[in-house]
Amino acid sequence: MRFMFVGDSMTIGRAGDFTWRYRMWQHLNSTFGGPYRIVGPRSELYEGSDAYADPAFPADARRHLAGWGEGWQHMVPLVGPAAGAARADVLLVSLGLIDLGFYTDAEQTAANVRRFIAGARAARPGVRMVLLPVIPNSRAEEDAPFAAEVARFNELLAKAVADLTTAASPVLLAARPDAYDIHHDTYDGTHPNVSGEHRLAGEFAAVLHQAWGIGGPYRPGRVQNNPL
Repeated sequence: MRFMFVGDSMTIGRAGDFTWRYRMWQHLNSTFGGPYRIVGPRSELYEGSDAYADPAFPADARRHLAGWGEGWQHMVPLVGPAAGAARADVLLVSLGLIDLGFYTDAEQTAANVRRFIAGARAARPGVRMVLLPVIPNSRAEEDAPFAAEVARFNELLAKAVADLTTAASPVLLAARPDAYDIHHDTYDGTHPNVSGEHRLAGEFAAVLHQAWGIGGPYRPGRVQNNPL
């Protein structure tokens, strides 16, 4: 089974981060009962850094399709070629905040979600996808119109998932982590710190396990570098 992480700055991470991708790699290693690969055209952190917090993070597990400042609109033309070349079976996607903050409104961003799903399926007709809602950041605390746009997009995202999921290519919506607190789980009001990485990975892991029997419950205590 081939997993591909797709995301923005919250997914690619910066020098010195573990990243939630690393947490998922640890989780899959400890719970997945069969062979798997992490795939994607990129492997670096922000600005091309390879300085992951754990230098033992294997090169082949660092693969992803994520970029600092890249959102749904940027990934629409990239996902099909990337998923096709890597023969991805499962896409774990965290996108949207950067779109709403700088590029597109809720309706336009939701339209790009639909284009993204179509592009992924054109390359991999049976691909499965798990999409994470946008987690409001510190800007949303101070900017009511932006907070409303985030809420509106999350509604449209849920509708897109309900409209587009199929038996052949299921699309599921992860939950916002119940305990996620931007004052505790991020280092700047947006980007996850160690505890935030675990909470994000935990939501993807929950969907994989509960919906498709992939892996098991997410338990940070059984992996290294894991304080919450």
